[in-house]
Amino acid sequence: MKKAFTAEQISDWFTSGTTFANIKLTEEVAEKKSDGPPSNETSPAEVLDKGCVENVTSDGRRSQKPEPAGRSAPPPLASYEYPILPITKNRQELISLIENNSVVIIRGATGSGKTTQLPQYILDHYNEKNTSCNIVVTQPRKIGATSIARWVAMQRKCTLGSLVGYQVGLEKMATEHTQLIYMTTGVLLQKLVSAKCLTEFSHIFIDEVHERTEEMDFLLLVLRKLLHSNSYCVKIILMSATINCRQFAEYFATIIRGRMNPAYVFEVEGAPYAIEEFYLDDLHSLFPHRVELHHPDDPRITPEMYNLAISLIQSFDEMEGKDSSKVEKEGSMASSERGSVLVFLPGLHEISYMQEALTKLVHKRLQVYPLHSTVTLEEQNGVFLYPVPGYRKVILSTNIAESSVTVPDVKYVIDFCLVRHLVCDQETNYQSLRLTWASKTNCNQRRGRAGRVSKGYCYRLVTKEFWRNEMPDHMIPEMLLAPLATILLKVKLLDMGDPRSLLSTALSPPKLCDIVRTVLQLKEMGALSVKSDRRGQNEDGELTFLGRVLAHLPVDLYLGKMIVLGHVFGCLNECLIIAASLSLKSFFAIPSMQQLAGHRSKLAFARGTPSDGIAFVSAFKAWHSSKKKGQLRHPKDELDWGKENFIQIKRIREVAELYEDLKKRVSQFNMHVSEDSQSSDYSSTHKQRFILQVVIAGAYYPNYFVQGEIDEHLASRELNGFNPRTTVMVRNLPPYSFLYYKQLQSMFRLCGQVKAISFDSSRAYVEFYGTSQDSGVLPEVSLSFLLGQKALPMELSVYPIQQIENCAGNRHIPYMKYSRMNVDLQSHTVAPVGVVTSIIDPEKLPPSRLFVVNITEVLEVGHFWGFLADEASLEKKRHLTAEINMRTLDPVTVSLYPNLLCLAPYSEINGQTLYYRAKTLHMRGSTVEVFFVDFGNTAVVASSSLRELPSDLQSRPFQAQEFQVARLHPSAESIIHGNQWSSRARNRFITLVKGHSLIVSLYSVLYGVMRVQLLINTEKTNTSVLDILVEEGHAIKAEESCDSKQNHEALMSLYKDKEDGTYVPDSVSSSWKDRKKEEKEIIDSLLAHFSKGSQSYARTKVRLHGPSSPYKINFHSLSHYKTVCIDRTSINSFALNENPHYKHERMLVAGTVSVDSTGTCILLRDTTLMPDIPGLPALITMLFTPIMELRTNKERTCYTGALCGLGCNSQTQEAILPEHDIELAFDVKFDVEDITEINALRVAINHMLSEGPNSVLHLGPDRISHLQEDCRDHLTRLFTKSPSREAVAPVYYEKLEKWNQVDPSLKMDIVEPGGGSSGGALLFQLHPVTLLNS
Repeated sequence: MKKAFTAEQISDWFTSGTTFANIKLTEEVAEKKSDGPPSNETSPAEVLDKGCVENVTSDGRRSQKPEPAGRSAPPPLASYEYPILPITKNRQELISLIENNSVVIIRGATGSGKTTQLPQYILDHYNEKNTSCNIVVTQPRKIGATSIARWVAMQRKCTLGSLVGYQVGLEKMATEHTQLIYMTTGVLLQKLVSAKCLTEFSHIFIDEVHERTEEMDFLLLVLRKLLHSNSYCVKIILMSATINCRQFAEYFATIIRGRMNPAYVFEVEGAPYAIEEFYLDDLHSLFPHRVELHHPDDPRITPEMYNLAISLIQSFDEMEGKDSSKVEKEGSMASSERGSVLVFLPGLHEISYMQEALTKLVHKRLQVYPLHSTVTLEEQNGVFLYPVPGYRKVILSTNIAESSVTVPDVKYVIDFCLVRHLVCDQETNYQSLRLTWASKTNCNQRRGRAGRVSKGYCYRLVTKEFWRNEMPDHMIPEMLLAPLATILLKVKLLDMGDPRSLLSTALSPPKLCDIVRTVLQLKEMGALSVKSDRRGQNEDGELTFLGRVLAHLPVDLYLGKMIVLGHVFGCLNECLIIAASLSLKSFFAIPSMQQLAGHRSKLAFARGTPSDGIAFVSAFKAWHSSKKKGQLRHPKDELDWGKENFIQIKRIREVAELYEDLKKRVSQFNMHVSEDSQSSDYSSTHKQRFILQVVIAGAYYPNYFVQGEIDEHLASRELNGFNPRTTVMVRNLPPYSFLYYKQLQSMFRLCGQVKAISFDSSRAYVEFYGTSQDSGVLPEVSLSFLLGQKALPMELSVYPIQQIENCAGNRHIPYMKYSRMNVDLQSHTVAPVGVVTSIIDPEKLPPSRLFVVNITEVLEVGHFWGFLADEASLEKKRHLTAEINMRTLDPVTVSLYPNLLCLAPYSEINGQTLYYRAKTLHMRGSTVEVFFVDFGNTAVVASSSLRELPSDLQSRPFQAQEFQVARLHPSAESIIHGNQWSSRARNRFITLVKGHSLIVSLYSVLYGVMRVQLLINTEKTNTSVLDILVEEGHAIKAEESCDSKQNHEALMSLYKDKEDGTYVPDSVSSSWKDRKKEEKEIIDSLLAHFSKGSQSYARTKVRLHGPSSPYKINFHSLSHYKTVCIDRTSINSFALNENPHYKHERMLVAGTVSVDSTGTCILLRDTTLMPDIPGLPALITMLFTPIMELRTNKERTCYTGALCGLGCNSQTQEAILPEHDIELAFDVKFDVEDITEINALRVAINHMLSEGPNSVLHLGPDRISHLQEDCRDHLTRLFTKSPSREAVAPVYYEKLEKWNQVDPSLKMDIVEPGGGSSGGALLFQLHPVTLLNS
């Protein structure tokens, strides 16, 4: 008999509440790791020493009360009828086998009843005998364990959590009366590792045992080890539809009378319905021409194969028409219903490609659903629903549907026989996903998805010969492919031998070299102690406190380390958010049609800090804060907030769940998120952000990269002297490109407001309006680079050259094909540029280098607006003001937009209101912020008060001037306590200059900004503001850029000529002026002609190259020499070096480092560009490296660098992990005091992460807070040394990456105070100091 369920019953199983069709859920619910890793369900049970965890249940988890209502006891046996399934006839035989054998292996087809029925047979057998039992059944994924437990409880008409329950992650739906519990593989593994015996259970069922994930193989190893040592009475049952029985039977063999007896194997015969198989050879009628044959070494899907699959789907209509009578006889599906199709594809890219192709078949009435690991449970609902009558459901799935998700109405399976596997690059040990052929085991599992409710059909898109001879029989066990770090930590927790010995007993033992590499990786990370005096030190190590915590967290080890370091430095909350966000699919929505808007939102959340992690923190906190305030009380409000901010609400909720889960887990190690709201003043906020960046860098050691040098002269020349912060370059423009400036402006409209476009030869330079609040690279510039990445190319629609030249009449214009032109988009005027233009316009310069300025608006430290305060300038102002206010002024008639020139009112101190020239900045409802272009200050006025600026007053030069102090750069102290400048530095600068008339000495004019020395006139002398800020520790002196220096030299020459009386103003001949006037007339007539009659001309498309910038940073690894690429979703994918004249190194840190499929490029994700502090890369590396050896010059008078890594083998002197060694060449001066400060901070970190009776595990919150503050103070002191460290030219050591280069007599070993007596293995050893000659 077949059991049917109501839609209400099934929708009850899911949180979404979507109505389901009457479907049958089966037992196969395990997703393969290659698509999305099985949840690494671990519990911090029995953490560390017994007394350290309080208020926790016996298994270390929170308990949930069973669902109310219903009976808590099982119904009498007679009232429960088992469904008729293939396994039912073998019930008694199976019970007998299980009771008389320690290990039984059961193979049965998908749908035979293994998972749901067999555990119940055992349960009822024991109930009949009035004997207690405790049965556990594992599933590789949460959704499997929870949904099957609900299904079985409903079958038995008992409350979930009473007789039948489940446990996934920290969620436990069970009581002490529960006798049958479903749990994830990871949860059971963690329980067994903590208990070191199996006796909590009477029967252990391991389902989907064929999957051979790393976790599954280690669970089998633990079961076998404990079964033979201290748990003889426990029964183990291994189950799968596609299991290699012989291999498992021999692995669990037992010695009987001196002979090895394999475990008992039982085959469940029969399947719900027959499934017919087809191969490429059978599909010639659909694909008559020759199919390109597959090659074993080149797994891929050709366009022809996609087309074949689509033709196949279309052919099912005809097939069902012929076969309808048969379908009706079977009675499982009405003839009007069309069987669903399940297509197996290797990944998201292939799914998207095929989905797009199928959506074009509108007339075929298909409902297409993608199914992969990033689809949420709510999004999966459509897969289970019956399609609209007359429509066919097509599911495009990765291998998630092999076992994790069962769709009962699937009639057809189309299998491309491909899968993506994680592989390790031999050279770098970085991972990458490679496309490979799936195993026959996997393909057979896929075949079993059809034939659940009627006869099924499976189409394999390979030839029979290829299937027989080339497809592997079984998948390669993950333990032989994936990094073993997580498993190795569990081996250490199990404490039943060294990793090499224990893992050698695995079903497929990993290679020794892989074990050694993993041990070294864990030592480098700090999970195992580096210190080891025993032989074989590379094969084992002592577990540190950090290692214990990592073994209990269900996240990547790097993210686990970030959480622990976050606790040390008092930013645990932020680190938990980052760890939860990066463990799941990104909640930032970057829709294909709105990529720029999505990226703009992410940039906005980063708030000027170039870090993906910090963008996640800000976005999560914004969402959480809005919810807390009750602003997102209604689901619609929350969805609207998500759309507005490009946040996927479903995904951010999942992050919130994982965040809470992680918070509970770490609380059992006495790590708590501080409930007190931390001080949120400007300085504290930025200091916290800096510390968080350092913690991110510490967690991701050694994934460190530095920016490559840029040739400043070449870059400036290539960008035509434009400001790299506001300008991008487009290449390959057609002749007469000025005619298409509106098309160009339109292309960049999504990025921001374009100020001007300059054409020069076949290039265009697009300049955006700078925002006065931020002096860094404009977000508009960063977004522009994404334009070139979009699927649609950037193209101009152009006129034929002959047509353009014909329009000029008898005037000869070919010389204007690639002339230099400037387009002012404020006035929409196009003007030719002179052949030779001076970089300085003497008319706009003050009469003398020294002059007085009235400062009206301070934008930032050293950056302000003001106007010349000499009598001539003031007289001009008075005259202009009088002229404006004598006229009759008309209200502004156009709609307001940014940078609109107008007249705005300003109230003087005496109460008089006068109108002045202004431009609009920001519209705010009925008010507008305006900038007064002759004074430099801003004000907010009523929009209705604005007046039109008469055209004759527009052309007069604006008298306000923008200034920057030359050679000024923020100190480390300022950078740490502010975005660039601390509030103390800002207040000090404002006190020195605001509202005063100061003397300035002009240094250069760069991008329209005067770079000056600012002087304060005291009684005795003129004091430089720069010197005051440097002396007080707010700033350091820096080099000027090459453009600024060149301009300075030209200025000096011009002023000298003026002083000497030899200056001659540029005299332009009248004929040259006439020619330029004629050119302007031609340009205007061409623009007018083509704007009117553009439709009448045939146009062609010209593809543009770019946008680009010669200032784009290329990063290189500190430990590898391959090309480095940054993932395009990262904030730093288009980072610019806006200060190439600063020669010190700047560091980029990456959370995920992989290798592309070709193995030639290192790909970085989750990146953070560290603050631009001289010496920071070296300090970070020395602080977090396991071992360091200092380099000195030949005279041994100073340190020149350091070698960082895991050191070398004491016997062979060879580097232990050479591919991760980092050779530093210092670009600032470090001394013994710096090394001592680094060691002091390492001691403070060790103190926070120690074990034993005096450890932090047993301290109260106040004491922990005090220790955290101590670590934070040490950290800031290390980076804010005063006076600042002196810059030096880097000198590379002659014997690069060679260890043991220091004479032992010159090396002073540093011992931790108290000898590290706090107990346990230390995270950090202290760095020895190389003695210098005085």
